[in-house]
Amino acid sequence: MLLPRVDNNERFLSMSTPHLSCRPIGVIRTEMRAKFDAPHQPELLARRRSVIELLPDEDFELALSDLAGFERVWLIWWFNRNSNWRPMVRTPRGKTHRRGVFATRSPHRPNPIGITSVPLLEIRGRELIVGSNDLLDNTPILDIKPYISEVDSFPDQRNGWLAELDEMEQSREDFHVLLSSIAREQHTWLFTQWGIDFMSRVTTILAKSPYPSRRHRITRPKDGISRLSCGVWRVFFSIRGAEVVIERLASGFPLELLQREGREIIPDYQAQLAFEQLWPSQ
Repeated sequence: MLLPRVDNNERFLSMSTPHLSCRPIGVIRTEMRAKFDAPHQPELLARRRSVIELLPDEDFELALSDLAGFERVWLIWWFNRNSNWRPMVRTPRGKTHRRGVFATRSPHRPNPIGITSVPLLEIRGRELIVGSNDLLDNTPILDIKPYISEVDSFPDQRNGWLAELDEMEQSREDFHVLLSSIAREQHTWLFTQWGIDFMSRVTTILAKSPYPSRRHRITRPKDGISRLSCGVWRVFFSIRGAEVVIERLASGFPLELLQREGREIIPDYQAQLAFEQLWPSQ
């Protein structure tokens, strides 16, 4: 059967629908508040639990019927912290040259939609308890779908430019990351007093590549000391052969700035104030 011919103008008009209607069905509550906190892909072994809160008065409790038997679900969500898109983007892995956005998982997309497969741990009314994920706190959720292993998994398919990187990384030795005595004291204080712990993420980044990187926010060494920005915190480190030594941690804001009116909205504000009083910015 032959299909009717469509000329270029009709084809263009059919593809240029001005708007599509879409609205969130809820939000996710996670421990990750800044982009630095989120892994580039979910860490499958991390014991991280998050809560998806679906909107009330929408019969979403009924929509969740029969989902409890699935071990994983797909989350379709909105990159609500991005306001523009880029056809070519820098990726968190590999060399610094740009790649086409459609060949990446970059958030800088024409339509900022993300997809993530997460473990489904429990359902409580219109709340879903899920495992390890890469979503920031308060990210809008657009849809939830069951993960079906026999149709959603293709482990033998080619992974394009990522396969080349995997081969290179497997042949490369990781750096050994150490903490100086002062850095260990600061990290212990942040964790025990405030529950703040970004060291595992820092260690993962520095073990792979501690060199200057705009995407990892690592600045060039000054007097042999490099700086890694971790949200509102800073990590200063040095490279000694195959070892990376974290020399000290620091607040992202000096005490004088923190004490100005209206600065209370800064993340970890009280912790930053207390930290600056113990270890003033240098």
